[in-house]
Amino acid sequence: MAIVKGFLQFISGPRAGHTVAVRSDQVLTLGRKRGDLLLDDPLVSGAHCRIKFSDGAFILEDLGSTNGTLVDNQLVREVRLVPGAEIRVGASRIVLFVGDEDPVSHTSDPSVPSSHLDIAWLLDEELVELRGSGERTRGTTDVISQDLRLPPGLNAVVEVVAGQDAGKVFRFTRGNVTFGRRQGEVPLSDVEVSRRHAVVEVFGREMIFLRDLGSTNGTYHNGRRISVSKLQSGDTIGCGKTVLKLQVSR
Repeated sequence: MAIVKGFLQFISGPRAGHTVAVRSDQVLTLGRKRGDLLLDDPLVSGAHCRIKFSDGAFILEDLGSTNGTLVDNQLVREVRLVPGAEIRVGASRIVLFVGDEDPVSHTSDPSVPSSHLDIAWLLDEELVELRGSGERTRGTTDVISQDLRLPPGLNAVVEVVAGQDAGKVFRFTRGNVTFGRRQGEVPLSDVEVSRRHAVVEVFGREMIFLRDLGSTNGTYHNGRRISVSKLQSGDTIGCGKTVLKLQVSR
């Protein structure tokens, strides 16, 4: 059976900014004192929860923690995780991404640990700046709160193919690109686009994700409304009356 790979992105808490790999052939236990991934947080139990793979999906199990484990704001004991799910363990907010590509494979930096628990090439600890705005979006997880580095050798652009800005091309210079009305890395003139409408997060050529940021009129992937979706080169992104096309090359 093929191994399913994914990773957890910490967006708050003591490991904010870190990524941790998950695989279908391994069990990952999170805790304050015991487990594969230790969190320095008094709200986290000694062995708090674990993530395993079963019946074609990653499963989260709470291990009888004192303060509980939340998935998408619901207190859970055991739940099937979908890509884009937000997990809350103590002060940590964690988003699950699932794909076939290991994000560490793009780095040539020998200082990046090879352990499946320490994947963090997209973390440049000296450059990370938490924005600290505290801004929250409606009905979805926040955009990752620091810059992501674009994977080495990967080129990505979005071209506006329909709408008021038709013909404009926006080249990605970083790994997280925000779409918004007259703001963000992809500023659009369309009045039906929210100020912070959507974000594309690039972790690798085969791991590109589109997330809605609580927009008023929704975000569309190839014509289908989504909250989070995996993109590939040639796909379209719809925001308001604007349609953009993603092109990825090496």
